[in-house]
Amino acid sequence: MEQRATHTNTYRKLVGGTTINSETLLSTDYLNHFNELVMLLEMVPDMPDMFEEVKAWQPKTYQEHFRDSSFTHKDLAVMAYEHSPDDYRLPFDQTIEAIYGLIRSELPEIDRTIQQGNADIIREKTLRFSSNLQKLMDRASGIINGVEHYTKGAEELIHEVEAEDTVMNQSAIDSLFD
Repeated sequence: MEQRATHTNTYRKLVGGTTINSETLLSTDYLNHFNELVMLLEMVPDMPDMFEEVKAWQPKTYQEHFRDSSFTHKDLAVMAYEHSPDDYRLPFDQTIEAIYGLIRSELPEIDRTIQQGNADIIREKTLRFSSNLQKLMDRASGIINGVEHYTKGAEELIHEVEAEDTVMNQSAIDSLFD
């Protein structure tokens, strides 16, 4: 335990002057991997054929993302992650698992919706999915930056984020007056 703390402190010094957080030893650069998916999703309502690119998007672990990136401190980011304190890394990993769980459950649903061809429903579902992904990414960012701690499991995080999605669309509001 003492040796791990020594390594953690060493990495905290090594990451100084980089975009790797010196407290958590995590980098928000990893979230760019998910930003790509969010940007593609936001194009789908106007260009449903873009969903092929969404389906081509592949998940990457934190380490895979950095190994495949041109990030200046990519090797340091991978090593620092291994020494990130459990208070940050475990909630971060749970949040990332929640993101992947949401992706696994929602992509097939959106694919079915696109096959049905209803533009309004495609728009509603893809934008809600994109919004929920963004909420989880915001949580991950908060953890990376050391300002938020979550101890919930991935499934619980997904349900919480989906429950926050209580804004009614215009057709739901209109139906109240029918």
